[in-house]
Parts: sequence; C-alpha cells; structure tokens
Amino acid sequence: MHLSLEGRRAVVCGASRGIGKAIAGVLAEMGAELILVARDEAALAAVAEGLPGGRERHGIRALDLLDTAAVKTCFSEMAAQAPVHVLINNTGGPAAGTAFDGKPEDYERAFRQHVVAAQVAAQALVPGMRKAGYGRIINITSTSVKEPIPGLGVSNTIRAAVASWAKTLSRELASQGITVNNVLPGFTSTERLDYLFRQRAQHSGNEVEEVERAAIAQVPAGRFARPEEIAWAVGFLASPQAAYISGINVPVDGGRMASL
Repeated sequence: MHLSLEGRRAVVCGASRGIGKAIAGVLAEMGAELILVARDEAALAAVAEGLPGGRERHGIRALDLLDTAAVKTCFSEMAAQAPVHVLINNTGGPAAGTAFDGKPEDYERAFRQHVVAAQVAAQALVPGMRKAGYGRIINITSTSVKEPIPGLGVSNTIRAAVASWAKTLSRELASQGITVNNVLPGFTSTERLDYLFRQRAQHSGNEVEEVERAAIAQVPAGRFARPEEIAWAVGFLASPQAAYISGINVPVDGGRMASL
C-alpha cells in the first residue's frame, strides 16, 4: 500500500520540535506541501530546510495559539492563498498539577490554546476542504482522553474537551469528504515527557531515573515511543486510504492502557 499526499497542502501546528516536527517529516515524505506553525520562527525555518523540497516548497508561520485574534488572521490568510487539505492540531500541554489546584485562569488558558485555536483554524480551513472534497483534521491529544493521568488535572480536562469537539465535528463534516480524528500518544520521548518526569520526581522525592523506570514498567512494549511512531499513525489518517475512518481516538501507546 502506497500512501501519498501529492498535490495536498497541510498545516502542522507545533512543528518546531517533538511530535509535531516528526509529523512534518512524515507528511513531507508523503508528498504534501506544508505550512509549519509554532512560536519559534528560527526553529521552524530549520525544520523546513531539512524537509524534502526545503524552504522552496514549505512555508512557516510564527504564531502563538493563545492569541485568538492572531490565529484567526493567520489561518484566514492561509485559506485565501490556496486550499488546505490537512490540519494537524498539535500544541504543548498544560502544566502538571492536580485538578483541584488548577487555577481558573489555567483552565481558561488551556481551553483557548487547544479548543478555541482548533475551532478557529477549522472554521477558516474547512470551506476549502469542502470545495476540494477532501479534508483531514487530526488532533494530537493524549491517552488521558480514555484514562485520566494522575497529576495532570488541567490537561485531562482539556484533552477530553478536544476529543468531544472532534467527535461532534466528525459527524457534521463526514458527508463532505472530511474526516476528524484524534491520535493519543502514550509515553513518547520528547521534551514534554522529560518535563513531566521531572515534575513527578520533584513531588515524589524520587530520582528522575526511578520515575522513568516505573513508567516503562507500565508499557507492555517495554519502551517509550519515538516521535516518528506517532507521526506514522497521523500519516495514515491523513491519507486517502483512511477516508472511511472518522470520529475515533487512536492510542499509540505500546499497549499501556488497560481500557478498550
């Protein structure tokens, strides 16, 4: 089976590092023309230069997804330039902490960064997807959508909101050739995971290495994922071959979760 995105245009948010950077690499290899989005313009430029086709083929946009007005302007400009067929919603997770200790402004900030930004982006890009008869909206969320993770109260709440938004949207857009799905990374070797382990170590009084060993012990595969392994799942969902898959949560977690 050959997966191709030749002739398709894709926006990848959070593309400057980690899972977003890996997704950019996979989609570029599949032939898509990319627009890379993140706050760090220099980092985005470096990523674009390393992709097939380089800066001549792929664009970058420095953008803070917390700035709703800027998000609306940016995505409206993208849509005006040419149709976007694939939207990857991916952004950094909220800070660690319990649900009870989360401040109201923490929840508001996370909701704006994840749910509101995704909604604004979709409203700008979906008309072009409709016209093309092809659309893929893929949200990078978390396994907490299925099983809340202790110590990530705000994140658990917001990730669940994104998942419910996506399921609702998938039913509204399915007849127009547009799919909406969520990819749920498990423990993945990124800066985000390093941060979470440091936080756990600090709160538990254990060494970071102990926290890492305890985490690996939860994974039947016996290791953490590489960002590329998340990106390959995204690549399939973005492809024409996934046209009949919509409204689902796809865990990529090495079998860690006990739920179906």
